[in-house]
Amino acid sequence: MRLTGVERLTRISVRGVVQGVGFRPFVYRLAQEHHLKGWVRNTSGSVEIEVEGDNGSLDRFLNALETQAPPMARIENIEVASYPARGYTDFQIEPSLSREGEYQLVSPDIATCEDCKTEIFSTADRRSGYPFTNCTNCGPRFTIIEDIPYDRPKTTMRQFQMCPRCQREYDNPLDRRFHAQPNACPECGPKLELVGSDGRTVECEDVIKTASRLLKEGKILAVKGLGGFQLACDATSDEAINLLRDRKRRRSKPLAVMIGTIEGIKEHCLVSAEERKLFESPQCPIVLLGWKQDSNIAKAVAPNLKYLGVMLPYTPLHHLLLKECRLPLVMTSGNLSEEPIAKDNDEALRRLKGIADYFLLHNRGIYARYDDSVSMVEGAPQVIRRARGYAPYPIFLPFKAKPILACGAELKNTFCLTKDEHAFLSQHIGDMENEETLEHFENTIQLYKKLFRVEPEIVAYDMHPDYLATKYAIDVAAKEGLKTVPVQHHHAHIVSCMVENNAKGPVIGVALDGTGYGSDGTIWGGEFFIADYRSFKRLGHLEYVPLVGGEAAIRKPYRMALSYLYTLFGEDFSLEGLPLERLDSAEIGIIKQQLRQKINSPPTSSAGRLFDAVSALVGVRGEIDYEAQAAIELEMLAPDETRVEPYPFAIVEQGGVRVVKLKELFSSIVQDVKSKTPVPIISLKFHHTVAKVIAEMVIAIAKETGLLKQVALSGGVFQNRLLLKLAGSALRREGLDVLSHHLVPTNDGGISLGQAVIANFVDN
Repeated sequence: MRLTGVERLTRISVRGVVQGVGFRPFVYRLAQEHHLKGWVRNTSGSVEIEVEGDNGSLDRFLNALETQAPPMARIENIEVASYPARGYTDFQIEPSLSREGEYQLVSPDIATCEDCKTEIFSTADRRSGYPFTNCTNCGPRFTIIEDIPYDRPKTTMRQFQMCPRCQREYDNPLDRRFHAQPNACPECGPKLELVGSDGRTVECEDVIKTASRLLKEGKILAVKGLGGFQLACDATSDEAINLLRDRKRRRSKPLAVMIGTIEGIKEHCLVSAEERKLFESPQCPIVLLGWKQDSNIAKAVAPNLKYLGVMLPYTPLHHLLLKECRLPLVMTSGNLSEEPIAKDNDEALRRLKGIADYFLLHNRGIYARYDDSVSMVEGAPQVIRRARGYAPYPIFLPFKAKPILACGAELKNTFCLTKDEHAFLSQHIGDMENEETLEHFENTIQLYKKLFRVEPEIVAYDMHPDYLATKYAIDVAAKEGLKTVPVQHHHAHIVSCMVENNAKGPVIGVALDGTGYGSDGTIWGGEFFIADYRSFKRLGHLEYVPLVGGEAAIRKPYRMALSYLYTLFGEDFSLEGLPLERLDSAEIGIIKQQLRQKINSPPTSSAGRLFDAVSALVGVRGEIDYEAQAAIELEMLAPDETRVEPYPFAIVEQGGVRVVKLKELFSSIVQDVKSKTPVPIISLKFHHTVAKVIAEMVIAIAKETGLLKQVALSGGVFQNRLLLKLAGSALRREGLDVLSHHLVPTNDGGISLGQAVIANFVDN
């Protein structure tokens, strides 16, 4: 090559999410703009750039590389080195380079961008009405990738040969579809098909119009989305919703609703500025919104709740379907209760045959199952279920981690793999209660290990011996000769909160949830710690009561109410005047016997079970159909902005720890119920009481320890917006720094992150 008189060559390595997001064409355009020569290429570990030019142009190029990067790019690190000029005569995009052992961050799937939306709704565009339109700024990523570097032959799009026009877009660095791996059009890309429950194709001129008509007629459709199937029906029809519930075996657990536009959402729900930002973000999750009383969305969608889980369309298929049918649609996971979401066409036709009347299929393969993410806003956005749009983007660690696999908990399972400064927290796997979910868990671990080139040296797991995830961890460690680290459940909760807030500790930890195996062999769930990444010291907890009947007490909160009453006041306590007096006398006798003889009644300090007990005691919910239903419905009844006095309670020292005694609390609630105090007021008083318990315990621990000012709040109970607001406010008034979850679920979906971090430090 002829030397061009440039002053220097700069070699640049960029790490982060910089593949599949239009980064190379961005670099190409930037180089043209600044009259620089050289090349750019993807590798397994980074994007590499060599540019030559004068010093001023190179400095401007480097500045623009960070400040003007594509919207979906996330630059983690840029390394720059200068060398003598080599005399490049132009700027080129070179073929990708695979390097053994290196890895690249993978982009999550991204909601449809405005440019692609414009195209599918423009009658003049060649992609008008095409349900698989995408570009480098949107569309499937993680769900279609099989390995890195992220190139079309390593995705499920390799079976589709691009037509000449799509190929020209793909090859043109100045086109927004340059190297958009899922690039396609009606001529060369995936196709839709509508079939009946018998698997036979429904002959029709327009699949979207026919599917929309069927939805309007009250039919249930299985729709193949980004990461699996969704079950759709008319959200304004009680009949359609109840039919779906019966077939799906989901009696009352809330269902998500998809509405076509922000304006449409506002007809049914209250939308704050922060909530609108979530809808307009590339992640586009389900958002829990205040539900307007005059909404015509059927109450059967979310019985007894004042929040509605709502999402905007996030694929062209969804946009076209919602615009055509002009209805809010229930859009829920395509599965039977507690099974993984169905992914492939044949699998969906087999597993969902008894649920869906029709199937809206396509022939673009899905490599990774991927549920919708769920968020809420309480002060700031908080992820409740982390999946589409977020995973597999890592949580960044404030230290360099060993290669560790953390297997998570039983409910709302995720796993976590660590490498370097990255914690790859998986998408939501589900409740690990059947072989199908275990298989999904195992397959996804293998995918993450391959994508991110992780070979774990340590396996971390929950201390509960009966969890499927725990059994898997012990088995795989034995087979592969790996170190094992058992981690206490609530310590993992607190550390997950610390890590996402970049807090090194020690902190005061408040872990409130349903159940977690305690290091003393009891069932914990209302815990107050001092904790850091390595260890914890339990300084307080709610008083123990028997979990009478074990799992039966979780499914039947009235059992917890009776356990509290008979434990605190004796088994001769009268239920007269309480909703509990309607219970079967024979079962009450059995419960008393279990308590007396300590049969299948392990002691628990669970805050979740305390909420259940109060819910049953005041007549809100005695039996549940889904996890935490009793507590959620109790929260829903509490009025806004009403000042009340908390119930009394006592904090005493027992065995060197502070114990919250609840006899006065229950005595006062019983009096309120018998005197017919409105249940919403009882609910509000109870929430204020729990917030006061938290504040008093934390303040006492802060005084005892002297310097501790940071408080980490974690555990599923902190999904309760009212409690989070009340407790956070009370702690901040005392000058404490309150850490809560935003990037990672506060529920058991965040456990694996904490396990991985603890295992890293315990092993040192």
